[in-house]
Amino acid sequence: MTAVSEPDTRTVVIVGTGIAGSGAAQALRKEGFGGSIILIGSETEEPYRRPALSKELLSGKASIDRVRLRPPTFWTEQGIDLRIGVTVTSIDTDSRTVCLVDGDSIDYDVLILAAGGRSRRLTAEDSERVHYLRDIADMRRLQSQLIEGSSLLVVGGGLIGSEVASTARDLGCSVQVLEAQPVPLSRLLPPSIAEKIAALHASAGVALQTGVDLETLTTGVDGVTARARDGREWTADLAVVAIGSLPDTDVAAAAGIAVDNGISVDRYLRTSVIDVYAIGDVANVPNGFLGGMHRGEHWNTAQDHAVAVAKTIVGKEEPFESVPWSWSNQFGRNIQVAGWPGADDTVIVRGDLDSYDFTAICMRDGNIVGAVSVGRPKDIRAVRTLIERSPDISVDVLADSNRDLTELAAGLVASPVL
Repeated sequence: MTAVSEPDTRTVVIVGTGIAGSGAAQALRKEGFGGSIILIGSETEEPYRRPALSKELLSGKASIDRVRLRPPTFWTEQGIDLRIGVTVTSIDTDSRTVCLVDGDSIDYDVLILAAGGRSRRLTAEDSERVHYLRDIADMRRLQSQLIEGSSLLVVGGGLIGSEVASTARDLGCSVQVLEAQPVPLSRLLPPSIAEKIAALHASAGVALQTGVDLETLTTGVDGVTARARDGREWTADLAVVAIGSLPDTDVAAAAGIAVDNGISVDRYLRTSVIDVYAIGDVANVPNGFLGGMHRGEHWNTAQDHAVAVAKTIVGKEEPFESVPWSWSNQFGRNIQVAGWPGADDTVIVRGDLDSYDFTAICMRDGNIVGAVSVGRPKDIRAVRTLIERSPDISVDVLADSNRDLTELAAGLVASPVL
């Protein structure tokens, strides 16, 4: 006689309505989880594509309805209790209770922490002229001031800062970018590639200042003034501070959950407390390819986390291993990054850097560890496979533009040595 499985009556509470949290709720249903799912988010908007904040939404090319992850009726139809505008203030892991800012509480059997992060802030006075960009409300405040002919200071030349600069120039604003490092995007790209992206910005009229050790950012009736420690000074009508983010670990740490550059998890995304998981930007995950730990801050990593944690919860667990990739649109160019490019990597360029049609493969200790591509998305998909399979592949083969990377990746099983 075939045994009849008992229905799953557990309650899964998910804190965070970004792509990690909302993705986990959807993945649980896809995996057949029949228990209760409560999805909680402090933002008052239903789940949406957050990468659009600095691009389509800020430019006005897309409305919030267009970038929502799902239609409004989807969550109810899937039996997902979506609660927006609700902030979690504490977690009691002994009683398995999540406490909310309004004094209410929710019991859980399984808890997924996916609250992401918060903008790293300068020690500066609060002002309507100084902006951060983390949610829809931030975007709307900034958008209202980014009018044609206005001037903008962007503090930080990373991914968000570079995208805001691109959008602002497209809107007809003058833009100055202040970057602490010798080149922008230094955390994401090898220097030789970052220099080409900097040149792209310069050709579009962005004034890039590097090596800026910012001392003060002050506001007045006429605008915003940034002063560096070496005496250099810049002014504009408004400023965007884009100097990175911090993982939102306060509630987890207060609950006794281990944190270290995010919430520490194992390869199954389990935290130090039983039946509590962490995914997305807040999770610090073992890197199965390079060793050590890695905290990803990209959309696709969060998606992969969501799928993996759902499988673990329904008993189909397998260790999380995924090569991260991300993308950015700047001045009409699509830039994609896979893996973990580093400043000291050996860079093999396929294509032409000057025409922004290339793939740069990053090698470290003889292994492929990452790639940066402009206009060649198929190459990025192939490089992710090459990183996963770690083939013994020669530099000459990688450098040969006549050898198709997709074909190389597809042939690894049949021909592992190239």
